[in-house]
Amino acid sequence: MEGSPLERLEGTLEKIRFYGEENSYLVGTLRSRDGKAVTIVGNFPPIQVGESLVVSGDWQVHNRYGKQLAVNHWERLIPTTVEGLKRYLSSGLIKGIGPVTADKIVGHFGLDTLDIMENEPHRLQEIEGIGAKKAAGILKSYGQYRDVQDVLVFLQGYGVGVGQAMRLFRRYGSDTIRQVRENPYRMAEDIFGIGFKTADKIARQLGLPEDAPERIQASITYALSRAAEQGHVYLPCEVLFVRIKELLDVSDGVLPEEFLEEQLRLMVRQKRLFCEKQESGEAVYYAPFYQAEKGTARMVLDLSRLARQYSNLEITQALGKVKHDNSHLTDEQLEVLEHALHNGVLVVTGGPGTGKTTTIKTLLTIFQLLKQKVLLAAPTGRAAKRVTEATGEEASTIHRLLEYTYTDGEGFRFQRNEKNPFDARIVIIDEASMVDLMLMYSLLKALPPGCRLIMVGDVDQLPAVGAGNVLKDLINSGNIPCFRLSYIFRQARESMIIVNAHRVNQGEMPYLNVKNKDFFFIHEEDPEHAAGLVVQLCRERLPNYGPFDPLLDIQVLTPMRKTAAGVDRLNLLLQQALNPQARDKVEAANKGTIFRLGDKVMQIRNNYQKEIFNGDIGLVTAIDREEAELVVTFRDLLQPRPVVYDFTELDELVLSYAVSVHKSQGSEYPVIIMPVLTQHYMLLQRNLLYTGITRARKLAVLVGSKKALAIAVRNNRAEDRYSLLDARLRLGECD
Repeated sequence: MEGSPLERLEGTLEKIRFYGEENSYLVGTLRSRDGKAVTIVGNFPPIQVGESLVVSGDWQVHNRYGKQLAVNHWERLIPTTVEGLKRYLSSGLIKGIGPVTADKIVGHFGLDTLDIMENEPHRLQEIEGIGAKKAAGILKSYGQYRDVQDVLVFLQGYGVGVGQAMRLFRRYGSDTIRQVRENPYRMAEDIFGIGFKTADKIARQLGLPEDAPERIQASITYALSRAAEQGHVYLPCEVLFVRIKELLDVSDGVLPEEFLEEQLRLMVRQKRLFCEKQESGEAVYYAPFYQAEKGTARMVLDLSRLARQYSNLEITQALGKVKHDNSHLTDEQLEVLEHALHNGVLVVTGGPGTGKTTTIKTLLTIFQLLKQKVLLAAPTGRAAKRVTEATGEEASTIHRLLEYTYTDGEGFRFQRNEKNPFDARIVIIDEASMVDLMLMYSLLKALPPGCRLIMVGDVDQLPAVGAGNVLKDLINSGNIPCFRLSYIFRQARESMIIVNAHRVNQGEMPYLNVKNKDFFFIHEEDPEHAAGLVVQLCRERLPNYGPFDPLLDIQVLTPMRKTAAGVDRLNLLLQQALNPQARDKVEAANKGTIFRLGDKVMQIRNNYQKEIFNGDIGLVTAIDREEAELVVTFRDLLQPRPVVYDFTELDELVLSYAVSVHKSQGSEYPVIIMPVLTQHYMLLQRNLLYTGITRARKLAVLVGSKKALAIAVRNNRAEDRYSLLDARLRLGECD
């Protein structure tokens, strides 16, 4: 009964009644050694029916399910049956052994299997299909598996999932437990997916006091890092302190503000933080962002002053030839060309159909006439591929331009920098609204003295996913030449996508009842019915109308993740409709998401080692359960490329039949479908609706209510980001 002494049981997992991928919580039936069936509950890694376990915990009585053992410690036992051995080896954690290989190995060696793997590992090559290379891989993984068991057991009570534990192990190796014990807060900084709350829970259970300096300093760092993920370069001190207290879940009496102030000042003295007095209060920066903001302002101002000046004759001849060969250029575009020849830094902005791409093509021509080497780049592979197709000139991603590669002793880093700059006189960046502060800083460091920088983008779109609002700050500073292209070309005026995008951007309702072929509004106020309509459009109506491929041509965009017509729900419905379960479709699961052969998926964090970045979309083209690997072919990069993921890395992927509007930045799709409902009111903003519409190249379909559209059109209150780049540029800071 509840309150009884700690119970220890050995047995076989007979049944799994429930397993929550999100929190690893299991409800199952354990058949104990004396034959009794016991209900057990607790946090477990992925585990198979038939596995032998030893568990310990406290008895409790559930008001509905009766007596059960709340497990606080468990261990896998070495299996003692053939079936148990097969399950043990094919659990997915030993790379190279899936169900088929496990069956062969145990079928050949029987109950001696583990003894042979330990003492006569060369004998694995007796198994058909296992050569020396595969045997070595299996044994290496088996050794790591045994080591990682200790880590899994240690972390199981703290809510750290298997994928996260494996990441910790890959980062710290056999030193994982010591590292976590010494400073649990390192996990929140070093490991994707582990937040401050998880690290803090471990630290508190390990005995770290509530007011420990390490705890306060970790909360400061984490709060600033989280703010950066929300787009902020710094936080006002009073805002930072509020967020820290929320993180620590303490009141002023328990943790006086003077103590927070003391720890903050200590971190400033250590140069981990920087503070600046402002009229509105004190700005607190995490050190990398302070250096990036100051450095960006300094280098932009230097570039604007030090660019090479062309002679009047060179300018006259180049402009004359371009005007002669391009009589369709507007006065706005000609003005851009002239200023590009006189200024070291230039910003060009404008909405769809205003000739930004034509302007880039003409800039390339004019600098080629001057025999100047030009580099053309964009923040993402999708955007770089599009600008290559539009201009006929090769463009790359900024990361590839900066040559992000591995160096012995230094790890992965940009190879292009102030010590190894580009060999170029002009750098043109398209889709510049997507460039965040840290990427801008890295780019600027790689520009040689006298180089020209031209930033082209649509400042009215959603800002960059990362910290900062670089394009807007450059424009708002008033210290950098900026040109807004406003003339909409005749061909563009014939597209209702472009006409309505500009109407939305000007605060006007889009035309909804005009007969056209590229913009449709379907009225539906009920979120459930709207979700059903979206599925119907993807599966039947639009493929028949186009024809459009549901996976390659159609992209569903939605303002929110949750809700009936949000990203998560629509992905489940669309997966079921477009890529249903079938015998010939292999699957892999992670945190409640089923990844199926043929699924459309998206990378959700920058992975520099794989050269795949947040927002890249591809198709699952292979799943190997033996090797515990999944392959995604990313088709929207400069070149289609297969990328291999270990099963423990699957939390970097999500289904992408539907994605958020924010994740669609820098992309264009033949067709977009976008639900716009009052249920999404929290995120119904003008720039979000505008960004969504402008992602469509051939057809845009909105599903929702006129009321929701009106809310979005009227709401021009773009979320402010804490940044001082515009002020530094305006004041001419260059120290």
